Amino acid sequence: MPTQSQDSLRLFYALWPDAGTRTDLMQLQYPLHGRKSPYENLHITLAFLGPQPSALLPVLKDILTQLPAAAMTLTIDRVGYFNRNRIAWAGMHAVPERLLGLQRDLVQTLTQHEIAFDNETRFKPHITLARDATLPPDILFTPITWRANQAALVQSVTGPDGPRYEVLAMRSLDEVLWSQDERGPNSAIDSAA
Repeated sequence: MPTQSQDSLRLFYALWPDAGTRTDLMQLQYPLHGRKSPYENLHITLAFLGPQPSALLPVLKDILTQLPAAAMTLTIDRVGYFNRNRIAWAGMHAVPERLLGLQRDLVQTLTQHEIAFDNETRFKPHITLARDATLPPDILFTPITWRANQAALVQSVTGPDGPRYEVLAMRSLDEVLWSQDERGPNSAIDSAA
């Protein structure tokens, strides 16, 4: 297994849940057996970049700001299991086109910038609930409504207790107004400002 040098960071882009959604997702973990994902680690990965040079951070943060305003409502209504990796997860029966489009836009931008990322597997949006898990029981639950409006560039730091995720940059996916002020024509001002 390759080691991470001090001048490289293990990175990914993700949809980052709000506190209420995280709390609702934690409720799904109770009947699961395995290493449960910590509250602060719950997310949907949009693109896994793996080890990247730390010098690339400004470009990666800029790519985050270029994502389209694509806030959406996700209905988390199922629990599933990846046999090969022994991962219990939460996800959607019907994945919104807006989520698929956001992920495609991100992948296209990464490709244009010639930034390596994991493109070997088909995008399967999910929230990892537990690793080294056994097949979860049938769980009946009220679907979780998540207003997904935060995207993040995240660093994965592996420690003795498993991965810990640190948000390096975050942006709102809500609609924005564009302003041509002293910061230039590409400066975004949040419409809530």
